[in-house]
Amino acid sequence: MAGLKVLQLINDNTAVALNYGVFRRKDIGSTAQTVMFYDMGSGSTTATIVSYQTVKTKESGTQPQLQIQGVGFDRGLGGFEMDLRLRDHLAKLFNDQKKSPKDVRQNHRAMAKLLKESQRLKTVLSANVDFMAQVEGLIDDIDFKAKVTRVEFEELCSDLFERVPGPVQEALTAADMKLEDIEQVILVGGATRVPKVQEVLLKAVGKMELGKNINADEAAAMGAVYQAAALSKAFKVKPFLVRDAAIYPIQVEFNREVEEEEGIKTLKHNKRILFQRMAPYPQRKVITFNRYTDDFAFNINYGDLSFLSQGDLSLFGSLNLTTVKLSGVGQSFQKHGDAESKGIKAHFNMDESGVLLLDRVESVFETIVEEKEEESTLTKLGNTISTLFGGGSSEPTPNVTEPVQDVPPEEEEVPPESRKEINEAQNNEDKDNETKNDSGKSPTEEKNEEKSEDTASKTETLEKGDQKSENVEMEKKTKPQKRTKISEDVPMELIINDIMDPTAEDLISSKKKLQDLTDRDLAKQEREKILNSLEAFIFETQDKLYQEDHQQVATKEEQEQILSKLKETSDWLDEEGYGATTRQLKEKLSQLKGLCKDVFFRVAERRKWPELLTDLDNTLNTSNFFLRGAKLIPGDDQIFTEVELNMLEKVINETTVWKNETVAVQEKRSPHERPVLLSRDIESKLLLLQREMNYLLNKAKFAKPKPKPKAKNETSTDAGYKVNATTEDESKNLKTAESIDLTA
Repeated sequence: MAGLKVLQLINDNTAVALNYGVFRRKDIGSTAQTVMFYDMGSGSTTATIVSYQTVKTKESGTQPQLQIQGVGFDRGLGGFEMDLRLRDHLAKLFNDQKKSPKDVRQNHRAMAKLLKESQRLKTVLSANVDFMAQVEGLIDDIDFKAKVTRVEFEELCSDLFERVPGPVQEALTAADMKLEDIEQVILVGGATRVPKVQEVLLKAVGKMELGKNINADEAAAMGAVYQAAALSKAFKVKPFLVRDAAIYPIQVEFNREVEEEEGIKTLKHNKRILFQRMAPYPQRKVITFNRYTDDFAFNINYGDLSFLSQGDLSLFGSLNLTTVKLSGVGQSFQKHGDAESKGIKAHFNMDESGVLLLDRVESVFETIVEEKEEESTLTKLGNTISTLFGGGSSEPTPNVTEPVQDVPPEEEEVPPESRKEINEAQNNEDKDNETKNDSGKSPTEEKNEEKSEDTASKTETLEKGDQKSENVEMEKKTKPQKRTKISEDVPMELIINDIMDPTAEDLISSKKKLQDLTDRDLAKQEREKILNSLEAFIFETQDKLYQEDHQQVATKEEQEQILSKLKETSDWLDEEGYGATTRQLKEKLSQLKGLCKDVFFRVAERRKWPELLTDLDNTLNTSNFFLRGAKLIPGDDQIFTEVELNMLEKVINETTVWKNETVAVQEKRSPHERPVLLSRDIESKLLLLQREMNYLLNKAKFAKPKPKPKAKNETSTDAGYKVNATTEDESKNLKTAESIDLTA
């Protein structure tokens, strides 16, 4: 319904263990390291034993893996129970102070305030030995203040602290381990910050210290995020294998008719354990029903739950998870009557999320078929060539059957509950085989007669010579045989006693309900927003009407009318406003804004005038200065046309005239009247001037200077000749001076 694609479900402590292992993958080796995570949250406490070691996989080679070994929990031990006891203690202290004749415990709002204060108090007492609890206006505007010590808090929760070691012992029992096997105990969850919890737990586990090297609040979320990234195709992370464990055992139960010695048929109840307690998953299992030849049913139930308390057992209700009804079993036996039955196989799968699924049920038969003799190489080559050039064989394709195979390695065959049934069945079969035949002879006598007959026939064969021996050799050559498996799916009906998946109609109804709730929330938010806007407008307008700039532009009649309407609306809010609809609130706000619109407009215009008029004057001065400079440019260097300069001059003159006339008219008008000088008109004139100026400035910036006429070549040539002659004379004199210095 939320539009999210769920990749996998993961237990919170498994996610914590993953987050812990990801950042320590270099420390994980082939030797298993065992760590216990003790998680005390708001409502429950869980202890989880996890082992880390590297394993080899076909897909990614050697990778680290975490395996859940044991889990213990206490459903009612958590920080919220401590908060409730502190809250009740604060309520008792307030009642003892006799500040109010009322019992604070009968006031839900006051108890909610005390609960919030107790949560803060528990946090502060974790670092301080005492603290002053205080709540303003607890009830009837009476403040509450009382001192609470850590000793008092520990006495209130003494029975809770005694239950702290319980999950540890349960986890050790489930994992079949001892405390010496645990290398480290790591704290998770906010309630583990209580000093007494740490003290009792440290004493119970017998370690030097407790591990606090993970973020107790974010570890579970970060581990789940890493697993989601590993499953998603959008991210690439280093593999870290996760093997969770089933906390509760699951078994299959069914009834079968058994015939007693006197011929009386009775129903016998059978059980097969499908998944043991703490069985790792993901895992596949197969159960074979060997003695059924007709339709039957079986139940998937929880197994032995004797390790749970009576309180936990009461939460389960019925132990039955699913009832499976099979149909078409008898038809499959009739269809394959000549084949040997290998039973009805039910394939179960507990996936990565710990969800048990019945993938399929099939009836399996085994038959013997004769294989064709192996053709020689030349025969195969000839058949291949004839197939290529002849367009293939015209013979129809025979029915394909599966060769007999063992259970695939990923599927584990569930053994029977007891071997007693099989032994009894074998004994009965042996007794049947030992019964005499029609001739009245025992099987032993028949065997002796068969042996004597065989001896006589062999002697007779040897006397007949080589021709008879060749016939015997031909008879011994039998055709090769192959055992094949035939499987046929069995229709099944699942009666799930667990929570059913919602139907399409349920999804539509739920989405509609969620959308209705969302619409109600949005409508509530809109109403609160309009209500706040209306209240704020009333208070702000009442304050503005006493300010000088508003009093200057509003007449007394306008002020009285507005103030009267504001007071009327304020009284209406106090009496009827909190039950008014959003539409009514909008109408009230619209009426007030329409009444104050003219006054606010005049004030806003007067506030904008100084800045806008200053900008307009500065732009006019700059434009006039630029225009005078542009007109002084000589004709040969002029880059602006006469039309452009005239256009700028026209805009300057028109703007100056408009400004002077409009300002003069505005000065004669009363502040109570609608202004003639409008801010939008000033902005329009300002933009027109700036546009003309920017056009001319850009043209001047990118204009190229006109080329100047070149000087005559003769003058430059004579001057160059004279310079060259002088340079040559100076160089000669310099050489002469150097020679004189050398001879001196």
